[in-house]
Amino acid sequence: MNKKDAEKRINELREITAYHAKRYYDDDDPEISDFEYDMLMNELKNLEKEFPEFVSKDSLTQHVGGTVKEGFEKVEHEVPLQSLQDIFNFDELYAFDERVRKTLSGEIIDKVTIDEDKQISLIDTTPKAHVKYIVETKIDGLSVSLEYKNGEFVRGATRGNGLVGEDITDNLKTIKHIPQKLKEPIDIIVRGEVFIGKKEFDKMNEERELNEETLFANARNAAAGSLRQLDPKIAASRPLDIFIFNVQKSDTIKFTSHIESLKYLEKIGFNVNPVKVECNNIEEVIKEINKIGENREDLSFGIDGAVIKVDNLNQREILGTTYKAPKWAIAYKYPPEQKETTLKDIIFQVGRTGVITPMAVLEPVKVAGSTISRTTLHNEDFIKEKDLKIGDKILIQKAGDVIPEVVKTLKEKRTGKEIDFKMPERCPICGSLAIREEGEAAVRCIGVECPAKQYRNIIHFASREAMNIKGLGDSIIEELLNRDLIKNIADLYSLKLEDVASLKKNGNKFASNLINSINESKQNEFYRLINGLGIRHIGVKAAKSLAKYYKNMENLQNASLEDLTSIDDMGEIMAKSVYEFFSQEQTKDLINRLRLAGINMENEEDENQDNRFEGMVFVLTGGLENYSRKEAEDIIEKYGGKTSSSVSKKTTYVIAGEGGGSKLTKANSLGINVIDENKFIEMIK
Repeated sequence: MNKKDAEKRINELREITAYHAKRYYDDDDPEISDFEYDMLMNELKNLEKEFPEFVSKDSLTQHVGGTVKEGFEKVEHEVPLQSLQDIFNFDELYAFDERVRKTLSGEIIDKVTIDEDKQISLIDTTPKAHVKYIVETKIDGLSVSLEYKNGEFVRGATRGNGLVGEDITDNLKTIKHIPQKLKEPIDIIVRGEVFIGKKEFDKMNEERELNEETLFANARNAAAGSLRQLDPKIAASRPLDIFIFNVQKSDTIKFTSHIESLKYLEKIGFNVNPVKVECNNIEEVIKEINKIGENREDLSFGIDGAVIKVDNLNQREILGTTYKAPKWAIAYKYPPEQKETTLKDIIFQVGRTGVITPMAVLEPVKVAGSTISRTTLHNEDFIKEKDLKIGDKILIQKAGDVIPEVVKTLKEKRTGKEIDFKMPERCPICGSLAIREEGEAAVRCIGVECPAKQYRNIIHFASREAMNIKGLGDSIIEELLNRDLIKNIADLYSLKLEDVASLKKNGNKFASNLINSINESKQNEFYRLINGLGIRHIGVKAAKSLAKYYKNMENLQNASLEDLTSIDDMGEIMAKSVYEFFSQEQTKDLINRLRLAGINMENEEDENQDNRFEGMVFVLTGGLENYSRKEAEDIIEKYGGKTSSSVSKKTTYVIAGEGGGSKLTKANSLGINVIDENKFIEMIK
């Protein structure tokens, strides 16, 4: 590669790795696997080594990724929490061992020899130092430091950029294996890795799948995301654990070796990394790395490699560190295990929001210690991108050694009998239309009575901004569904007092209050019912516009697509969503049942309604003293005005409170009228 191409590729790699490092370290939401990221970093490292003139301080090869999240106090680490240099083969490991032993041997002495052809060569005659190594598992989690004063846990922090991290003491205190008080009253700073065990992680993802929540990509990001939350209750609700693997600083007690320090940490109450093997030479190290690799699936926690450390602490001092990594340790990364199998079928799973997800049915195959017979294919675009056909031979692996994924199709093994895939046009559960909207990857069932969607539908129907049914919380809805007391939102209005009372011990008072709240909801404003139906893309504002324009449910049900599109603030996508919703037989059945139950389906307009703000558009910025943002918006809408989240030429007024920012600047540049809260109060008197 010439210099010009090298510089171009180096800049590309810096941009790519910086993006993925942010997703990994700061957002805890990676888009690519650890292995893919490692390969990008390895390519960048090798190019910078070959073309050192292009090395830059902003390259991730020169510093640790990660920043301090807003809302956390900064912690300056007394001893930097460095990262490790990664290697991917044993040749690199031998080179590491060679460097270590040469450095520890002191000055290199070369002997000059002249062969028969009078060729001069240099022979290294330096006696190599003996080095003892410790091999440990590289835990796949979030690195933290724990600080103790007189044996008491006083502060914990994330690694951050290695020099400055985040104070997450309160979150760390929720982890049971972090001792709040040590068995000896010492001052010490230790480093450990917070993680989530394999079984615990699987259970978490199963629960998230049931609740139609995004699955965690891997255990590392689940642990990191849990710790980097401002509310300690979130950390407390997650099955976090920790292994300690290093003494960062200790003024009270001194050690001569790493293994000695680990044994002491166990003695005083720390949960130390259970895999720590002493090796007398690099051959023993390789043997141990292979052993860990073979048995990694038997471990209760996830690993992404093995760490090799010089044991003698005096030797570590001689070897020193670079800005980013110690020269006395290195990390061997295991490649992901891939296996071939057959895609026997593609079936469909309908989630609680109506998303229809294609699932691969596989010929069972063992990958990284687990038998895989099924995995998600995400969506139609993923299947097209991989060019998957039913009957294909495919390659699968475990992403992050946890979630099975399809790597590629083995097209060369096709026989011609493979079957093309097609997403269903109707929901496989209820038979309603399955629609993929423009700009989205997901295909959704739009059936309002689809059994797969009822839990979410009823939660939304009962919510504050919809029918506002007090006492009808998530757990009560789930129990009503589990006991077959309801199947959809219309069934709420047929509930009997004794049905609800049976949900709780001595539940008569609770049942009476809930039944009263359900009955009271029958008289709600018409827009609340429209919002409560859960029409995709239709929120409170759009529901109010529809109620005002059509005045009753019959008019709304009979509205044409052209008519819906003509309403102010009703875009083409919203209009199409409303039209398709009311075209469904399930919707007609539900509306009829709600009408028979006595639900208000008319917009009761006050003939003397004050529309002083009709035709005006308001934008709010900054904080108001007398009103919340929601209260101010409700007042504007009450008087016939509209609110918007952004300033444009259509904006009539910008109401500026304390701390108004870019919206205020834009309003001034466009010549929009800017008023303060006092002026707004005058306008509504």
